[in-house]
Amino acid sequence: MPRLAAASLAGTAIEFYDFFVYGTAAALILGPLFFPTFSPMAGTLAAFATFGVGFVARPLGSILFGHIGDRRGRRPVLVASLLLTGASTVAVGCVPTYESIGVAAPLLLLVLRFLQGLGLGGEWGGAVLLAVEHAPARRRVLWSSFPQVGPALGFLLANGVVLGLSSTLTEAQFAAWGWRVPFWAAGVLAVAGLWLRSSLTESPSFLEIEDHARVPLAEVVRNHWRLLLLTGGGLAIGYAIFYAVTTWSLSYGTERLGVSRSVMLTCIMGAVLVKGALTPLVALLGDRYGRRPLCLAGCAAAALWMFPMVALLATGAPLPMFLGFLGAMLAFITMFAVIAAYLPELYEPRVRCTGAAVGYNLGGVLGGALTPIVATTLAEQGGRVPWGVAAYLTVIALFSLGCFALLPETRPARVGTAAEAAAG
Repeated sequence: MPRLAAASLAGTAIEFYDFFVYGTAAALILGPLFFPTFSPMAGTLAAFATFGVGFVARPLGSILFGHIGDRRGRRPVLVASLLLTGASTVAVGCVPTYESIGVAAPLLLLVLRFLQGLGLGGEWGGAVLLAVEHAPARRRVLWSSFPQVGPALGFLLANGVVLGLSSTLTEAQFAAWGWRVPFWAAGVLAVAGLWLRSSLTESPSFLEIEDHARVPLAEVVRNHWRLLLLTGGGLAIGYAIFYAVTTWSLSYGTERLGVSRSVMLTCIMGAVLVKGALTPLVALLGDRYGRRPLCLAGCAAAALWMFPMVALLATGAPLPMFLGFLGAMLAFITMFAVIAAYLPELYEPRVRCTGAAVGYNLGGVLGGALTPIVATTLAEQGGRVPWGVAAYLTVIALFSLGCFALLPETRPARVGTAAEAAAG
């Protein structure tokens, strides 16, 4: 289990590095380079729109790779998704700017971002299922939480590289070529990830399946549509929080508040670091007290914290901003530390890869794709303190709370009947 968990963690860290480095670049530099004919505000919104395309692609990727995972095994998904995401990320770093090739530049950016999302949509399901289906039942949340640490590591690595470059290069150097370096680094990371995953064995649960679903998505939609919608709605607030903190606030702090790029990145990275470190500890609570109670607690905490977080961000001071981000990340991880075990437990093994992955990435569309765009628009219409953003996030938190309230518990004593109870 430690070796398998380490390989899953490393893989998700690499894939989320690829995904997050684009979000950071969209907040800081892509607008003027690829949408120079727009105003600064419109350029940022256009860059965030290409960012959102990745979330639209993620459910499609989860359908494609979920089909492979349910028909051919979890292990092939990990190799194919890593190759696709790594190659498309390296290619982003090679795209000429608008000044060189005109409108073809943002179009290429859009296509590559779509491919990034397609690969990431398959990654989570394969990595999590290998951990969940190998783990002992009473420590399933703990072992499956290690792939959930991967996004935090990927984010820290992506932003650490950007922070290092922006601190050592001039603005002109960073705009000319420095922003491309983090994308090129994805190629090295992808090779390392493939080496780590080369020795993984197939999931025992998959090997035990005698009658594989012919069309997993059709079976999920027909028999588990309610689960699909509820899990997507429940996860929406987690994505909304994460991308409000890591993407929108970065743009808002540097452009509207005049806070330096280095200070904003340091505050955000500090909160994400704590979140990643606490993930396994929160997972132990999920094994002890159940998955659903922690999801409900995380949603409630998010609903209560969004207004204080926005008020602390608006100060522009490092310590208050860090505390605001930290509170949001703690609410986030209370839910997402247990999700990697919760979602697969809700589905029967024959459609588990498709059901869990599509539900997870549907939450990304609902909560992550539009949050930077909506938050940027609401902040532009408000004063120094963007209360509209806080209200928007609070509404999503309450919506997600209602979705989780309608889902069943799946602790080991009842794992076998959870899918039937939810579908019925």
